[in-house]
Amino acid sequence: MLIEIIILLLAIPVGLLIAYLANDELVVGRNWFKALIVVCILVGIWFALTGNYVVTWACGFVVVVTFISLIKSFDKGWVRRRV
Repeated sequence: MLIEIIILLLAIPVGLLIAYLANDELVVGRNWFKALIVVCILVGIWFALTGNYVVTWACGFVVVVTFISLIKSFDKGWVRRRV
């Protein structure tokens, strides 16, 4: 259980790295980020109820990474618009 929590916490720097590398895509992807968060939460709940916890932890990782990108899409200093 401890290793799963450590891997889930590693989603925070991964989310920041992805948001940094794709900072020009953050604004246009906000709707996709929201949809991905909702889908992963629903899929994670489903697989948690069926007992497949590997998929549940993977969905949690995706939710954290996507949530970081969604938060950073509203940060004006982080986002760069294409001209």
